[in-house]
Amino acid sequence: MRFSGHRILCFALAMLLAGLPCFSLPRPSPEKEKVVWNYDGGILLNTNGTIANGPCFRISGRVTAPSFFDELKRIDTKDGTIYRRGTETVTNFPDQIILAFIVYDHYDQTCPRQILDAGPRVFLTRALMSSMHLDLYWKRGIDMRPVGGITTKYFSVDPVVPVRVSSAAELPERFRWSYEFLIPSAGVPLTDSLVLIFRTPDNRIAARVAARM
Repeated sequence: MRFSGHRILCFALAMLLAGLPCFSLPRPSPEKEKVVWNYDGGILLNTNGTIANGPCFRISGRVTAPSFFDELKRIDTKDGTIYRRGTETVTNFPDQIILAFIVYDHYDQTCPRQILDAGPRVFLTRALMSSMHLDLYWKRGIDMRPVGGITTKYFSVDPVVPVRVSSAAELPERFRWSYEFLIPSAGVPLTDSLVLIFRTPDNRIAARVAARM
């Protein structure tokens, strides 16, 4: 998604060239106020997850559909939000969308083990990933509706090769999980969000992310 801020950028540059302070920019007049989001390539989703006393990981993926998201834009105005492809107004998702994402080990400053320095790093294992449950929902406001009729299009578990191949024997095995699902979406409005939740065997949420427009 790309934010359409050409006018604001030009105004800021003009202020800087004139040697004037540019701490806050005036908002456009209400009748001209508009924000445009571009969905070429689909809806991106990214989040970090963590398992209590276990590893931290990243989920990264996107929602796509053949040609559906091409030139699709969300336009926010003072009168509300509309979705358009050229001059066509779009209200619903297509009959089917594709959810594809990968899961892999990831440590940064949001990881509890990194913050607390709670010992050596641990990594996702086949057994650990197999023990978690994946749930998908359509979310409208606070209402969460389980997604039904999901078809698994692709799944794989691939080893992550260390940068230094010579040190592979000294490092624990690491993997990357790849998922691709076909999701029925006929009649689902674009204002609904697709929510992905990974839960541990004790029903705790390890990761949650929403693909929203």
